[in-house]
Amino acid sequence: MIVQVLGVLLLVCAFYHYYTRWTRIGRHLKVIPGPTVWPIVGCLPRLLVPLEQHWDNVMKMANEFYPIFKIWVMHVPVVVIMTAEDAEVLLSSSKNIVKASVYDFLHSWFGTGLLTSTGAKWKQRRKILTPAFHFNVLKRYIDIAIENDEKTLQQLKSLGKSSEQQIVPFLTNFTLNVICEAAMGTALAGKEKLQKDYKQAVLDMGDTFIYRLLRPWLRQDWAFYITSEGRKQKRALEYLHRFTSNIIKERMDYHEKTGGQFLKNLNEDEGSSEVKEVFGLKKKRLAMLDLLIAAYKENGDQIDEEGIREEVDTFMFAGHDTTAMGMTFALLLIAEHKDVQERIRREVTEVLKEHGGKMSIAVLQQLHYLERCIKESLRIYPSAPFVSRRLIEDVKLEKYTIPKGISLEVRIVDIHRDPKHWEDPLKFDPDRFLPERSQGRHNFAYIPFSAGPRNCIGQKFAMLEMKSFISLIVKDFELDIVDFMAHQVPLLPDIVIRPGKPIQIKFTRIGEK
Repeated sequence: MIVQVLGVLLLVCAFYHYYTRWTRIGRHLKVIPGPTVWPIVGCLPRLLVPLEQHWDNVMKMANEFYPIFKIWVMHVPVVVIMTAEDAEVLLSSSKNIVKASVYDFLHSWFGTGLLTSTGAKWKQRRKILTPAFHFNVLKRYIDIAIENDEKTLQQLKSLGKSSEQQIVPFLTNFTLNVICEAAMGTALAGKEKLQKDYKQAVLDMGDTFIYRLLRPWLRQDWAFYITSEGRKQKRALEYLHRFTSNIIKERMDYHEKTGGQFLKNLNEDEGSSEVKEVFGLKKKRLAMLDLLIAAYKENGDQIDEEGIREEVDTFMFAGHDTTAMGMTFALLLIAEHKDVQERIRREVTEVLKEHGGKMSIAVLQQLHYLERCIKESLRIYPSAPFVSRRLIEDVKLEKYTIPKGISLEVRIVDIHRDPKHWEDPLKFDPDRFLPERSQGRHNFAYIPFSAGPRNCIGQKFAMLEMKSFISLIVKDFELDIVDFMAHQVPLLPDIVIRPGKPIQIKFTRIGEK
């Protein structure tokens, strides 16, 4: 009996192996290089390393198999591309815009909002949300960012002549305050427990996402949610959804009480509206949430209450964590390069002087050197180090044809460090982005906000937010490295790029060193 059972299992495994490796997909992938593929388990022996070694492990594979390689995660194949030329083929496609199955693990958090949806729903949501980044609306968000800049500066100055800050929690507090007020119209400043609990829930989601991603036997929800990590994710989700749902309800009630009067003409300059009070309720500063509520009230078929929560959850995460990571590495590199830091300080001082000393969106648009510094930091350390698509039609790359049904991953971090387009790629050189040095460079050699139809809708806001914060900090403070230079910081796999150790920066008030 035991022999018969083993025989059946062996036949099942043999059929499984043949089906996954020798059907049309398997035959196409056979010619693509990659790490050793074992029967049944695929490349898992190469992939299952301690979490702190995972980033370096994948970087080694990228260097070993450049410009393209495949991996089999048990029966699931993934093809990884690392050139601007291949990235252009995929990301400029108007058909292959479906997010890969890895994003399915985020559905419990974001539902099928702008980040994770596809097809007609994605197009409708993109249409609804595009006005949220109209220039007139963008100015409101930047005003919020500048107000928070000034509060953060005052907090730093209150600590004395100098202080050392763990930069990740310091910046995450700032970006969370900004996006919460810009996206939902609710300020978290002064609400330390809310900040702490929300940040912890986000970190828990990132931890459990990676845990599940690296264990393909937990792809099914029922298998994952019986584990301790699955239960941890459930607790985090309950908090995140309760947090956003409560704020949405408060905002909906406010617009009900004011008869929707403040939902009119949302794309106009806020100061142009004559209506300041309705039914005894004063006009609140408008937020992205108001655009979603307006779309819901105008036509409930476009978006429902669940859809509003999907988009608010998406923007709350994407609008604070990615920006915080971008600023983390920008400040670290600026602290490391004193000549760059001094040049930024001079530029900010001169431009502010021309505008009466008051920070504004007009000032930010003239900080050209600072913008090059941020671009160069995002080149070496892109906040989103990869994007991934599930092909709905075959794709012909430079050397290979990739069949539909495959997950095709674009390694943005490797494209940004490709010596073919970037001489001495790990060197921090902001002047790479001077117009004369950018001429002739491949359009997809630099894609920190992705590219094509599914590029980041909030990229202009993110750049302006980073410019406003960094400009004011560098103007008033000397930045110094405490523990690590940027290239010494270990990196962890996560939804975004994330340092594997605490990073401290010393802030010293100018003239008091």
